[in-house]
Amino acid sequence: MARKKKKSRQGLIYEIAGLISFALAVLLVISLADMGAGAVGQFFARFFRVGLGWGAYFIPLCLILLGIHLLQREKIIPSSRLTGTGLLLLVLLTFFHLRFPKTEVWSHAWAGEGGGLIGALFTLICLTLFGQIGSYIILLTLALIASLLITNISLVNLIRGIADKVKEGGQVIHRCCANGIVPREEEVKEERPEEERFVPVLVNVSDEIKAEPVKVPEEEGKELPAKVTPPPGESVRSVLNYQLPPIHILRRNKSQGDPRWQKNVAENIKLLEETLAQFNVKARVVEVSRGPAITRYELQLAPGTKVSRIVSLADDISLHLAATDVRIEAPIPGKAAVGIEVPNKEITPVYLREVVDTPLFKDSTSPLTFALGKDIAGEPVIADLAKMPHLLIAGATGAGKSVCLNALLASLLFRVKPDEVKFILIDPKRVELSVYNDLPHLLAPVVVDPQRAAATLCWLVQEMENRYNLFAQRGVRNIGRYNRSLVGAEEKELFLPYIVVIIDELADLMFVAPGEVEDAICRLAQMARAAGIHLVIATQRPSVDVITGLIKANIPSRISFAVSSQTDSRTILDMGGAEKLLGKGDMLFLPVGSIKPYRVQGAFISDKEVEKLVCFWRQQAEPEYREEVLAAELETKAQGSIRDEEDELFFQALELVVEQQQASASMLQRRFRIGYTRAARLIDLMEEKGYVGPSEGSKPRQVLLSRERLQRLVETGEREG
Repeated sequence: MARKKKKSRQGLIYEIAGLISFALAVLLVISLADMGAGAVGQFFARFFRVGLGWGAYFIPLCLILLGIHLLQREKIIPSSRLTGTGLLLLVLLTFFHLRFPKTEVWSHAWAGEGGGLIGALFTLICLTLFGQIGSYIILLTLALIASLLITNISLVNLIRGIADKVKEGGQVIHRCCANGIVPREEEVKEERPEEERFVPVLVNVSDEIKAEPVKVPEEEGKELPAKVTPPPGESVRSVLNYQLPPIHILRRNKSQGDPRWQKNVAENIKLLEETLAQFNVKARVVEVSRGPAITRYELQLAPGTKVSRIVSLADDISLHLAATDVRIEAPIPGKAAVGIEVPNKEITPVYLREVVDTPLFKDSTSPLTFALGKDIAGEPVIADLAKMPHLLIAGATGAGKSVCLNALLASLLFRVKPDEVKFILIDPKRVELSVYNDLPHLLAPVVVDPQRAAATLCWLVQEMENRYNLFAQRGVRNIGRYNRSLVGAEEKELFLPYIVVIIDELADLMFVAPGEVEDAICRLAQMARAAGIHLVIATQRPSVDVITGLIKANIPSRISFAVSSQTDSRTILDMGGAEKLLGKGDMLFLPVGSIKPYRVQGAFISDKEVEKLVCFWRQQAEPEYREEVLAAELETKAQGSIRDEEDELFFQALELVVEQQQASASMLQRRFRIGYTRAARLIDLMEEKGYVGPSEGSKPRQVLLSRERLQRLVETGEREG
């Protein structure tokens, strides 16, 4: 309640300030026009005329703009715009005064003409240093700089965009002339999309001329791969211009942190050194790194002290520091020190805007760069999905997996347009990713059915092979070189976007169709990197029956949030440590090629911010779904699937096999009084799904399905049925 009152009071203050700004603007206009504003008005009119000359008339305009800004209750004006506006005003004042002779500069200034005293001063400086012509060159340069600061549009991108339009226009004229057609000026204008002239972010958009498939000449005695033409839905240049979302969609971090942290750190250093001295361990704290959630104390050990002695004292250190849990990193990679990570008494939240709105993120050239959070030192951490090339995420319920996926998706949506990157979202839980439905970046609606998800993964394998055939035709090795090899408007139609596949819960898929899912994931993880297809897989059950050895071997980049046991930590990271995480976004990030994981506090994005971001993209375009994905069906053998009407006994037969720990057609015949053909078909179906082992002659089949997995499978089957 107090917050609402405070917020309402601040809004009232902004409105009052806005009205005062409007009133001052009106009074100043009356004063400058000599319409009887009194002694005060005459004083300010004389003051501004002498000081700014003709530029005095810009002051009321600035006051009006300030009033509008305050009435909208916006507290902060970007510093770049303020700097640009001031610089532009200074350029105009100097330009107004350059028309007067050098000997009459001050007389015109005191008369309130030209740029006033300020314009006169800078005019004399420019004329003395650069002369008349040089002054105009300097003023023109400063005016361009001011325009860039105010509009925040890159001059290089603007020139590059204009050059691309001129080049494409020349290609259109060349093709028309080659066909004996001289286009009229009106016709050329009609072929250009109207939106193209008004979009501040310039992209290459081809003319609305259908591109013909590329023909590869055949050589005698040499077989060429089958020609494959990408579907029209993937034509990047056939899509209209898009604008990237503004950063103000994301909220700022207004938290000031713990003001007493320096005092707490000094106390902890003293306690830490005293605790180690009690156990005859000689060490001293040489450096302290404070992050959002933890503080790391770097210890330098005395010569002859074993690192293992520090590790064995973790519980004692936690007791003396009164900390919930202490994690020891021995040694710190690249340093001759041991790190002791102690949780902060007050966790400072990390918002996504703090990472996205940094030069580190903005200057990254990869389209698949996404924000992770902040490290122990409070520095932003980003990652490139193209280099990973796949990511495995695990953690207990409520540890931060879903927020991490939302932050990953959101940071990509701030960088890429629907014609550059496509998404396939698989959400068996049905509630985590449903907010992204109707996003223009999607290749298909969010997949919630596990059987359909398996079919979608199989389609991705086919799409990967299709892309490799295209690469073979071009003689290139990866998607980047393929797209760069496209020249001209017609070939731009063959542009291939990246595809990012996000699976929110792998365990649900592995319960329903373990064979198909594991095979497809392993195939994609092994080969899909060069084709521009990248996997992000999350699960809350990092057990060996979900994260199999094949999946782990092919996905080297991993993130672990807080887990319940050291066994789960070893399953996901191949080492302990995740069981000591704090939760709420605290993670261990193990990128490909790294020996030890990095501790990161994950970036937070709220559901409201996600909805704003998705609505921004929905307003620009509708999704263009691929028909092949929508029509994808799971390929099975002639026996059918477990939901076929002739296999209504499948679950009962499966329960019997697990209970008896043996699988044979004769047993099913006796128990269910069915024929041998149907009983044998049920056994074959169990083998196909990976629930029982293959036949080994006279030896009984091995039962591979556990009771826990059977119960989950039965519940899933009943819900879908």
